[in-house]
Amino acid sequence: MSSPVYTFVSRDDNSTIYAEVSKMLLATGHWKRLKRDNPRFNLMLGERNRLPFGRLGHEPGLVQLVNYYRGADKLCRKASLVKLIKTSPELSDSSNWFPESYIIYPTNLNTPVAPASNGISHLKSNPKTDEREVFLASYHAKKENGEGSVWIAKSSAGAKGAGILISHDANQLLDYIDNQGQVHVIQKYLEKPLLLEPGHRKFDIRSWVLVDHQYNIYLYREGVLRTSSEPYNSADLQDMTSHLTNHCIQKEHSQNYGRYEEGNEMFFDEFRLYLLNTHNVTMETTILPQIKHVIKSCLSCIEAAISTKHLSYQSFQLFGFDFMVDENFKVWLIEINGAPACAQSVALRLKRSSFTSLSDDM
Repeated sequence: MSSPVYTFVSRDDNSTIYAEVSKMLLATGHWKRLKRDNPRFNLMLGERNRLPFGRLGHEPGLVQLVNYYRGADKLCRKASLVKLIKTSPELSDSSNWFPESYIIYPTNLNTPVAPASNGISHLKSNPKTDEREVFLASYHAKKENGEGSVWIAKSSAGAKGAGILISHDANQLLDYIDNQGQVHVIQKYLEKPLLLEPGHRKFDIRSWVLVDHQYNIYLYREGVLRTSSEPYNSADLQDMTSHLTNHCIQKEHSQNYGRYEEGNEMFFDEFRLYLLNTHNVTMETTILPQIKHVIKSCLSCIEAAISTKHLSYQSFQLFGFDFMVDENFKVWLIEINGAPACAQSVALRLKRSSFTSLSDDM
């Protein structure tokens, strides 16, 4: 008896990722590709803004699967993530793993400004709330107490290091956002990160997470450190190559790109050895448990809002969680990507490999 043949369509003909996935599906002999507008498919692949969610699940006799969760932007846009974390009782421990953050709307949008005294209440009751007064109150309190005074402004929809300013000056940050004309998040800058030697350099961690059609959460066993090429310099906040580890910034602006790691990437096996040899710390008992806790907390928090378990179609999605580690080996969530790039050297392995389940973890 022959095995069943399933059908798929791709909504992005120019995507190298979807082209590679299509090749892999066809190579199994169990999949047939249909024209992109054919409605009788089992699987649809495409970028989120090109997916016709409203037309899915209406073909008799077909279970239809799509590679995005509608509503996952609650996690993947910076301002939405800040609001979710601040207003969700399930994330009440977020101060232990998410830097203090505020949503700032440019003044030309005439958005209501939350008073410093009850900012969270205002945020819960108003879909759009400018938190500049709450930010200023915290900024001045920290300054008076002699705490760290560096903050970072990041465009809510920005990527690849665009729309970012790091500064000691609250007014400079707010003026920058007003001039940009876009919604930003102002976040407390992690002034004492764990640094890589040689080179005294910053890094962040990208972890790939798969949520399947039954909302089981899986963490890919491999991860990557995206490293800086330049020494971390807290006295010079203008040198983006010192402070931002985005590949595009390092590759375009650092003369030392690739000097320490090929492609400015260090993978988990090498990082494990580095932590053990340099700090006498094991990744499995320090870094990974924290990463798993944050991932599970964030994705579980929005499950009821975006799960497709009871819909006429079902979703799955690959997420990219970005973390930093401070000098005390404390892990901090920086942002979540809904369409994460994959390091070239692990891209094929990522498509073929198994993930570690977090659904029963903890």
